Amino acid sequence: MDSTIIAAVLAVVALVIGIFLGKVIFAKNTKQQIDEADALAKKTIEDAKTLAETLKEKKLLEAKEHFLQLKSTHDKEVSQRNQKISESENRIKQQQQQLSDKTSALQRQVQENEGLKENLENQIKAFNIKKAELDKHHEEHVKRLEKVAGLSAEQAKVELIEVVKEEARTNAMAYVKDIMEEAKVNASKEARKIIIQSIQRTAAEQTIENAITVFNLESDEIKGQIIGREGRNIRALEAATGVDLVIDDTPEAIVLSCFDPLRREIARLSLQRLVQDGRIHPARIEEVVEKTRKQLEEQIMEIGERTIIELGVHGLHKDLVRLVGKMRFRSSYGQNLLMHSKETANLCGIMAAELGLGQKVVKLAKRAGLLHDIGKVPDEETELSHALLGAKIAERCGEHPSVVNAIGAHHDEMEMQFIISPIIQACDAISGARPGARREMMQSYMQRIKELENLAMAYNGVEKAYAIQAGRELRVMVEAEKVTDAASQQLSFEIADKIQKEMQYPGQIKVTVIRELRAVNVAR
Repeated sequence: MDSTIIAAVLAVVALVIGIFLGKVIFAKNTKQQIDEADALAKKTIEDAKTLAETLKEKKLLEAKEHFLQLKSTHDKEVSQRNQKISESENRIKQQQQQLSDKTSALQRQVQENEGLKENLENQIKAFNIKKAELDKHHEEHVKRLEKVAGLSAEQAKVELIEVVKEEARTNAMAYVKDIMEEAKVNASKEARKIIIQSIQRTAAEQTIENAITVFNLESDEIKGQIIGREGRNIRALEAATGVDLVIDDTPEAIVLSCFDPLRREIARLSLQRLVQDGRIHPARIEEVVEKTRKQLEEQIMEIGERTIIELGVHGLHKDLVRLVGKMRFRSSYGQNLLMHSKETANLCGIMAAELGLGQKVVKLAKRAGLLHDIGKVPDEETELSHALLGAKIAERCGEHPSVVNAIGAHHDEMEMQFIISPIIQACDAISGARPGARREMMQSYMQRIKELENLAMAYNGVEKAYAIQAGRELRVMVEAEKVTDAASQQLSFEIADKIQKEMQYPGQIKVTVIRELRAVNVAR
């Protein structure tokens, strides 16, 4: 029991001693950490003060530099302002000097005028004195004449007036006649002058369209690919485009022959893409031709937009813009239709300006000159003449009534109701009548080819008709569902017979009717 108590006491004593020693050690460590923290804080404060001084000096330097820069800019601006003020003062001094000189000159002029006035007044006084003396002498002279002639002054005056009036009437009639003759001559000269000046100021080159286009090749080896096995490629290309391909011994060249420039362009672009691609077969040919047609439609719109920008004609309906672009691929008597229309537009604008009709009328005249032949490039065939059809299209597209009337009346098929109508008619004749501008033979050839195709298209079941080989062959594609093989033979005979009866042509025309049945299915 005593040992247990002693042990407990010793344990308590040991615990107390341990706690005391622990507190002593903890206090010592805490004091050391506090001292280290104080030292670190002092060092941080010193560093912060040093950094603050550095930043302060840096900011002061930047502020001084900024101040000097602002001061330099301010001094420069003040110098410029002073220079401007000095220049203004110099100009004002010069103006004051000029004003002073003008004032002096004006005063001298006034003095001279006063002298002239005084001199004139003296002359008037002298004239009045002389006039009074002359009147007196005249009265005396009249009295003596009345005494000698036995007539009073009034009677003599009446007789003299009658004689003078008769003579004046005769002279006036002769003078009026001379003036009228001179006016007619001058009017004719002025009219010719205006027309000549208008032509000289346009002086556009004339583009004579042909019926062929030459397609150049890199080598003659490509000709075999274009012809294809047993000629299937060239037949497919001719059928798809309606253009006759002439492949002969001409080195590195193929001739595309067709009366329609639009078809020739489609054939040329299609052939170019096929040659570049290298894949030439009937299916590919039809695909490329269709893509080329769409591409050419976009090109037609671009041509129309460039044309109206070039001429300064704004606000045209998109259908009219397309027809303007389409004129690039149409010719009239061998004269490119777009070139003719642009030239006519320029002539109309110049002539209206020369006649002094005002800016608004000049713009309308130019607009009507550009659109006067849009009836030659319709999307669908019609029985109307190109002038009346063009007027109808322009009216449908919301054009000004004067433009519509000018288009319809430029071949006297409508009554002219506006001042620009005869101007468009005259300028159209000027552009078409210039030497070398047109070729009548080309137009008659193109008209014959067009009538040949239209004749075949009038039959039921005909899908396409193309005149090739300069009109010596007519190829007619029919729909297999509507026309049988036997009917194809009968159709070929009927078309040939109708051509023979209704048309005039040199040589002979071969009529070929093509019936093709395609069965297409898709495997999915």
